[in-house]
Amino acid sequence: MKKILQLILSTPDRCLKHIQYILFSRIKNCSLLGRMSVYRSIYLVIIGLFFTSHLNAQTPSDALMMKSNQLCILLDYNYSSFDHYWEGELRRNNETIAMVKRNSIMPMVAVGILDDLNFYAGVPYIKTESTEPNGGKFAGTSGFQDLNIAIKYRWLNKQFEKGALAGLATVGFSTPITNYLADYMPYSIGSGAPELSYRVIVEYKNNNDWYFRGAGTYLWRGYAEAERAYYYNNGSYYTPWMDVPNAFSTEFVVGKWLFSNSLQVQVSYFGSKSLSGDDIRPYNPAQPTNRVNMDRIGIFSHYFFSNVTGLGIVAYHNRVVAGRNAAHMNTTGMGLTYYFNYRK
Repeated sequence: MKKILQLILSTPDRCLKHIQYILFSRIKNCSLLGRMSVYRSIYLVIIGLFFTSHLNAQTPSDALMMKSNQLCILLDYNYSSFDHYWEGELRRNNETIAMVKRNSIMPMVAVGILDDLNFYAGVPYIKTESTEPNGGKFAGTSGFQDLNIAIKYRWLNKQFEKGALAGLATVGFSTPITNYLADYMPYSIGSGAPELSYRVIVEYKNNNDWYFRGAGTYLWRGYAEAERAYYYNNGSYYTPWMDVPNAFSTEFVVGKWLFSNSLQVQVSYFGSKSLSGDDIRPYNPAQPTNRVNMDRIGIFSHYFFSNVTGLGIVAYHNRVVAGRNAAHMNTTGMGLTYYFNYRK
């Protein structure tokens, strides 16, 4: 028992992944039918793990807080597409499936438990397809992806003569709620693995309503189950369970509130790096074990209507500018927000 406890304390990431492997491998009946021989006929199969859009509107990643007894509802739609990708560090174009497209709708709710403590929950619905699905052999897919929940706590709210400094921390968890196939890149709607996230956010806002925000996030990811009993990840693995790499991400934002705080505009940089994993091999399928790095820039705006209390509209655009085993993707989205007091 002492050795087990020492293992848990010294290697928490590995321990969590082994716990997930033991639980799910015994509960689920794994299909041993592989798709590798068919997939190898394609010139492109690219990772779809980082199709996720980036949105800031009372979300776990920003510095906004709902007050106690307030509730905010967000309905977001975004469209993503790419016709180039990085195979390792080599940028290539989509030879056989042309433009890959993704449409996503996500409802999300933010609840103010306390002025300094918020809760978030959301489930996206995603549809993927391409303009030339390789002669009809590879169709897109659709369905509900993962349940996402998070708690955000504001641990610092310091006022100064020329501005204010805020510090926040977010803990999030996501897990698939449908039996989608993770090992079906680039059409897969998610990684198929549970995920824990730990985020620290610091924002400074001056008296002229300019704000500057930085954030760092550690992402722990578990195992994804494939419909094949063998895969290669810098070595042979005779199992359907794929170890999805953990990752670390950073974000930097510069923004401003205009028109008496009715309009928020900002520009951002987002970078993500996997802490392990392999590269996509030439003319081979991508898979959840790949090391995925990316650099992304974006613009965002949020307008609050003066004649309808609590109603707002968001619009944003993001573009991946550099990557490794990632899609050279553009994302454009918009959404509606509405907040109100759920208890007086």
